[in-house]
Amino acid sequence: MVTRRGFVGQTAFLGFTLLNGGRLWSATETDLGDAMITTLSDGHLSLPESFLFGDLDRDAVERVLGETGASARALEPPCNLTLFRANGAVVLFDAGSGPSFMPSAGKLPAALNAAGVSAEDVTHVVFTHAHPDHLWGVLDDFDEPVFANAQHLMGGDELAYWSSPDTLETISPERQSFAAGAARRIEILGDRLATFDDAERIIPGITSVMTPGHTPGHMSFEIAGDTGRVFLIGDAIGNDHVAFAHPEWHAPADQDPETGARTRLALFERLTEDDVQAVGFHLPSGGLGRIVRSGDRFDWDAG
Repeated sequence: MVTRRGFVGQTAFLGFTLLNGGRLWSATETDLGDAMITTLSDGHLSLPESFLFGDLDRDAVERVLGETGASARALEPPCNLTLFRANGAVVLFDAGSGPSFMPSAGKLPAALNAAGVSAEDVTHVVFTHAHPDHLWGVLDDFDEPVFANAQHLMGGDELAYWSSPDTLETISPERQSFAAGAARRIEILGDRLATFDDAERIIPGITSVMTPGHTPGHMSFEIAGDTGRVFLIGDAIGNDHVAFAHPEWHAPADQDPETGARTRLALFERLTEDDVQAVGFHLPSGGLGRIVRSGDRFDWDAG
C-alpha cells in the first residue's frame, strides 16, 4: 500500500517549518509487511539542457516534453532518497547532495528529522553510485561523516572507478569536479566504506543488481519484505519523459550512453514483466510507483 503524508506534530519539525515559511516535508511509503520503504526528498537539481538532452534532436525532445507535460520541470529533477526499515536495520540508500553541491538540494537532514529519524539512527548507507547528488551528503561542513554509526557500502566496480587516479585524467572536463569530490569523500570514509558485488545479498532483504551505464559500476537493488518487493532504480532510469518515451535514445547524463540505453531497456522489460513497485531517484511524486507498458513506450504510474 502506498501512502503520501505530511509529517507534523514533532517539536523539531514544527520549529523548522516556522523558520522556513511553513514548508511541509512529505514522504511516500509502501508497507512490505515486516519492512517499510519511505522516500524522502533531498530537494531538486537545476541542470543545464546539455546535461539532460545534449545533442538529441531538439524537435523530438520538445515533442516528448509536450506530450508528457514535462517541460516545466525537465531541468529541475527531484531527488528522492530511500529509507528501508526492518528488524532493527535503518538503511539509507544514497546520502544526498550535502551542503556544497547545489542550493536547491541538500535538504535530507530536514527530511529525516521530519520523519523522526536521526543521522545516528542510520545503521547502513548504501550507494547506488558516486555522483555528487548521491554521495556528497555523506560528510558535513567539517568533513566529518554525517552517519557516524553506519556501515557504508558501495559496489566494488564503482568504488574502484572513483578511487582511481586515472579517472580525473580521463573523465570529461565538465565532470572532473565529480571525480575529485568522489575521491576525497571515499578517502575520508576510509575503512568505514565496504564493497559488494553484483547479485549479492548485502543486508537481509536487499540484493544488489548491477545496472551500468550511468556510471561504470552503478547499482540498483531488489528489496523484499514478507508481503512484497520494491526495485530501487537509482539513476539507471533518469526521468519520466524522454527515458520512458524513447529508452533507446542515448542519455547525455550517462557516462556511457550506449551501455546506459541497453540497461534502461532491460530494466523496463524486467519491471513491466514482474509488475513490481519501483523507486526512481529522479522520478516524480516521491519516486515510488510502477512502470507500465503503453504500446511501444512506457509510462510512470505513481498510483
